[in-house]
Amino acid sequence: MCGIIGAIANEHVTPLLLSALHRLEYRGYDSAGIATLVDGNIHRRRAEGKLPNLDALIEKHPLQGRIGIGHTRWATHGVPNTVNAHPHATEEVALVHNGIIENFLPLRAELMSIGHAFETETDSEVVLGLIHEYLHQGMSPQGATAEMLKRVDGAFALGIIFAGHDDLLIGARRGCPLVVGYGEGEMFLGSDALALASLTERITYLEEGDWVEVRRDGVSIHETTGQIVERQIRVTSLSDADVGKGNYQHFMLKEIYEQPAVIGDCLHSLFNPVERTVSLPDTSIDFSKISRLNIVACGTSYYAGLVARYWFEEIADLPVDIDVASEYRYRKVPVQDGVLGLFISQSGETADTVAALRFAREKGQTVLSVVNAVESSMSRESDGVLHTLAGPEIGVASTKAFTTQLVTLASLAIAAGRARGVLERVKEEELASALIEVPSRAAEILNHDEALRNLAEQIYEVRDVLYIGRGTSYAVALEGALKLKEISYIHAEAYAAGELKHGPIALIDDGVPVIVIAPSDGLFEKTASNMQEVVARGGRVILMSDADGVSKLGRDAFATVTLPDVSPFVTPILYAIPVQLLAYHVAVLKGTDIDQPRNLAKSVTVE
Repeated sequence: MCGIIGAIANEHVTPLLLSALHRLEYRGYDSAGIATLVDGNIHRRRAEGKLPNLDALIEKHPLQGRIGIGHTRWATHGVPNTVNAHPHATEEVALVHNGIIENFLPLRAELMSIGHAFETETDSEVVLGLIHEYLHQGMSPQGATAEMLKRVDGAFALGIIFAGHDDLLIGARRGCPLVVGYGEGEMFLGSDALALASLTERITYLEEGDWVEVRRDGVSIHETTGQIVERQIRVTSLSDADVGKGNYQHFMLKEIYEQPAVIGDCLHSLFNPVERTVSLPDTSIDFSKISRLNIVACGTSYYAGLVARYWFEEIADLPVDIDVASEYRYRKVPVQDGVLGLFISQSGETADTVAALRFAREKGQTVLSVVNAVESSMSRESDGVLHTLAGPEIGVASTKAFTTQLVTLASLAIAAGRARGVLERVKEEELASALIEVPSRAAEILNHDEALRNLAEQIYEVRDVLYIGRGTSYAVALEGALKLKEISYIHAEAYAAGELKHGPIALIDDGVPVIVIAPSDGLFEKTASNMQEVVARGGRVILMSDADGVSKLGRDAFATVTLPDVSPFVTPILYAIPVQLLAYHVAVLKGTDIDQPRNLAKSVTVE
């Protein structure tokens, strides 16, 4: 949930650390801090809240030094305040930590029994305590770190500096990503490549269980056993331009408006436009030998999987199970031949999804991942990977990553249908043609944003909103409700339209807007009937449909949103855009922190 930066620099390191922390804001946080060595001694500055608070503190109390670590913290153990903010430090050692130490309570009790005093409520401090005690036993910084790593359980990434060692920065990872960056006489450590994008193009991803000694002239990487190993140095293509807001008020709005372009980029990588056929990169997955698909994901990615379930079953005649990643490992999953695990994640680092992926692999399941982050744990640990090419997504609430996931999954369903011999060539061309139209239709929707802005003014003061839909539109309803909850803090729920009469219809009155997702597809008439049940009970219906649907039902709606007339195959991709925009404009009127909603983080790297 947090962000780490570390550096050994040629000049004073504080401006570099602060700049990198600002780049990490997209991950979500509630406090921040940095620590440096000044004349061999550890000095810290920490602040509760957003980074301008830390900036102001350092402007008032400057911090020198050419080696340092920084952190943006999202609270897991301990309330978000200055005392619990990272870096944690003793006179001998300072560290920053992402993740959770699962066995921190017995370790804390053990350390307290030998007289170690704790200042914070965080699990991170037991790591500091262990290293502190091992240093006092006469161990070197490297030895103390190695011994500490034998004691702690959990998922974590660490950045550590030591008093009196102005040319040593130690990093360690287990379950959480950590990247080493190579500069000219400088070295860096970061949570991801984006954190280091303005500092260097040359990076190394530490692998699971690695810990690293970083010095000005290079690194020594140790695997879990302590053996020194070589890891590949890569050149990353990320740049500062990738993370600028441009002329947009928020990253989220910028990323909504990027969807026509990134969907086009995604399609360009997946289709032969001349032959109107899917042309996937080599994933080494033979769908003709797959008898069942098991989709696993979290949050918005899970809703993309729900849409994909309909596509795979209809287009590829392939049975599909779908699981929330955080639950998948905790039920007895039967081992079957011919099952393909399909794992979906924007970051490729989502802790629950990564853990579920590893669980599936332990069960002998073939794994295919759909991820946005090219350089990620899921990319490296899967049998096959499809990258969605959305580019860096900074807003915590996913937008362009969701629609590019849908495009990728739709393409995969077509490829599966063809490989399984159940999709005729004429039908494939029809589906491909519908997908190829999506970027222009998406731009068309964005050109009518003013109507959604006006609609937001009609509902932003309500306490509750319901969303309903059928089929793939039910998944879009779920995503719409999630978006509204995430960024406006309005209570919103989504239901399969036919389920209203089984209880939720009791919630309907004239103070509860009901957003009806109803494209003119094979389920339109049934959704229309459910909408009439809402109208009859005084509900304020906001209808999202095409011109034909609006002409049939619009007279009974409080408001309508007219969307392009497209194939039902691609409606979930396009109907996702107006629910994103509606949530965005409501949040603007509410005055919430849209790009960094309270209590949320972009990359959920703890379970």
